[in-house]
Amino acid sequence: MSVMVLIGAQWGDEGKGKATDLWGSQVQWVVRYQGGNNAGHTVVLPDGQKFALHLIPSGILSAGTNNVIGNGVVIDPGVLLKELAGLEERGVDTSRLFISADAHLIMPYHVAIDKVTERFLGNSKIGTTGRGIGPAYQDKVARLGVRVQDLLDPSILAQKVEAALHIKNQILVKIYNRKALDPAQIVEEVLAQAEGFKHRIADTRLELAKAAERGDNILLEGSQGTLLDVDHGTYPFVTSSNPTSGGATIGSGLGPTRIDSVVGILKAYTTRVGSGPFPTELEDEWGEYLRQTGGEVGVTTGRLRRCGWFDAVIARYASRVNGITDYFLTKLDVLSSLKEVPVCVAYDVDGVRFDEMPMTQSDIHHAKPIYELLPGWSEDISGARTFEDLPKNAQDYVRRLEVLSGSRISAIGVGPGRDQTIVLHEVFG
Repeated sequence: MSVMVLIGAQWGDEGKGKATDLWGSQVQWVVRYQGGNNAGHTVVLPDGQKFALHLIPSGILSAGTNNVIGNGVVIDPGVLLKELAGLEERGVDTSRLFISADAHLIMPYHVAIDKVTERFLGNSKIGTTGRGIGPAYQDKVARLGVRVQDLLDPSILAQKVEAALHIKNQILVKIYNRKALDPAQIVEEVLAQAEGFKHRIADTRLELAKAAERGDNILLEGSQGTLLDVDHGTYPFVTSSNPTSGGATIGSGLGPTRIDSVVGILKAYTTRVGSGPFPTELEDEWGEYLRQTGGEVGVTTGRLRRCGWFDAVIARYASRVNGITDYFLTKLDVLSSLKEVPVCVAYDVDGVRFDEMPMTQSDIHHAKPIYELLPGWSEDISGARTFEDLPKNAQDYVRRLEVLSGSRISAIGVGPGRDQTIVLHEVFG
């Protein structure tokens, strides 16, 4: 039995779907442990089919794999049903998807409040997706949340929605000048949606514990990335949950002693979506080159991603806070044709060098990258299947990132396809 945590080591969008798909055939369970439909994973199958997943774990595309939406996830029922229908229309078997009874629901009032709050903040906005994720987590912590299991008891559901709207309607009407929402209408809508998935509700903590005892391989899949973690990210420009490896145990119900490896996903350069600091951001032709060549458009939002060179300070930080044992380096092919490839090895903050992540929000906002220039390569590497197939400069780039990041690189993505991956070390077993 082996339990792996798969996490984003930057600001998200690193290619976790490709990594999950790579190891999908080796696992019996894939568990999504946090976040909501504010994240997107793209998986490209050998036949060229492309799937964009938002709530459902990437293991759904691997035959025979059990998939779990864990207790740490917040679920929009309408989005879940739409995603299930889209997969089933394309012939994907979704019968092995299970939903934790303790996961929280994103209600219509969460979406309404998320959207009006962002508009109200103006230039100070966080850059949320407007999908209600933050307000749903707020209610969870405030003990006003609605859980998946409440769909099985309409009377409890009605009580909880009425209690929540007693407060939410005051905010919508008196602060934001919006119409009050009808609790009965919301309950009716959500119960109707539940008919499409309530047969999937399960005690997933118990099922995962049994699976671990049987010796099944389990992959715990996070969304977003380390720098968007509400505790360890570039606060306040973060998500409302814990994408870091510590969140995997809380959001799945598997104890920390079960975990055998933590695999971080690193893009060969850096991107982020939304507001907040980004020391290596390129607002010139090179940023546009990375955006165009890498297809850097958000899977969920359609927003253009901000792009910059690889940031080793962030990678070292991710290694430390996650306990990363292995890295999967994605999109190395995007850098082909560059004569030189800059890599940020440290920051300059008002004349002071920082080799590690600055402690304060002010310092990270003022950080300027200190670059090391590495020789590029012109060869097309999309057909490489072994490390030796890569040109020497590409090999040297990978090895330099490995040293700078502090953890070994065990897989390399050289294209979007399922087969466009170089495996250097096996991480399961």
